[in-house]
Amino acid sequence: MTASGTDIWGTADEFHFAYKMLTGAGTIVARVDSVQNTNVWAKAGVMIRETLDPGSKHAFGCVTPGSGVSSQGRIDADTASFSTTQTGLTAPYWVKLERDASGRFTVSHSANGTTWQPVGSALPTNISMGSLVYVGLALTSHDANLTCQAKFSNVTITGAVSGQWTHQDIGIASNAAEPMYVALSNATGQPAVVVHDNPAAATISTWTEWVIPLQKFADQGINLTNVDRIAVGLGTRGNMTTPGGSGKLYIDDVGLYRPRTAP
Repeated sequence: MTASGTDIWGTADEFHFAYKMLTGAGTIVARVDSVQNTNVWAKAGVMIRETLDPGSKHAFGCVTPGSGVSSQGRIDADTASFSTTQTGLTAPYWVKLERDASGRFTVSHSANGTTWQPVGSALPTNISMGSLVYVGLALTSHDANLTCQAKFSNVTITGAVSGQWTHQDIGIASNAAEPMYVALSNATGQPAVVVHDNPAAATISTWTEWVIPLQKFADQGINLTNVDRIAVGLGTRGNMTTPGGSGKLYIDDVGLYRPRTAP
């Protein structure tokens, strides 16, 4: 997972959230394999949240690069956060967040995923939320100018869980709507450009595969045996006079495949 954001803290949060829906009591467990040190208080962990608003009530168990493992949350919407921290613990490390039937939340940590201990002196915290909540993985870089990467594994969720994994920035301004394109070129001649079918592709908030048949480039006269440059861009290619929108673009893998059916 990658994310920016000022923090998950205070009266409003800025972070990236991958979530499903949970009804009633449940538990989420994850091993935080690594979290990039964009700040000693960058945070990667497990979260249960009442809403997707920046100031939502929530409970959060996180691993940091230099401050230990923390049990954090917000008891009332748009109010100050609370925190209990156990120092001296770094990734790779396990965190677990439990919500019982009475609405009490407990954060635990483990070195091996088997033996669990509560974080520091933290006791179960009662946070009144509706029955239906968001449960998942959260990451913030603790620096709005930097992008942090964290790796999770062994993620399990128990309870009445529904929906597919959904990704969304919370409290971070969304991208401006701009078309997206890929351009192939060689040393001479004009590049071949293919534009995404969605004119607002920059606003897509989940990992989405874009499959482009190479014939679309060949039809524009590009010699596919002599390509020396590939460019991914937003807006209108070659238009450097009109300012475009702002935002962030994450590119995972660029690959070449034999003909296949897009998932």
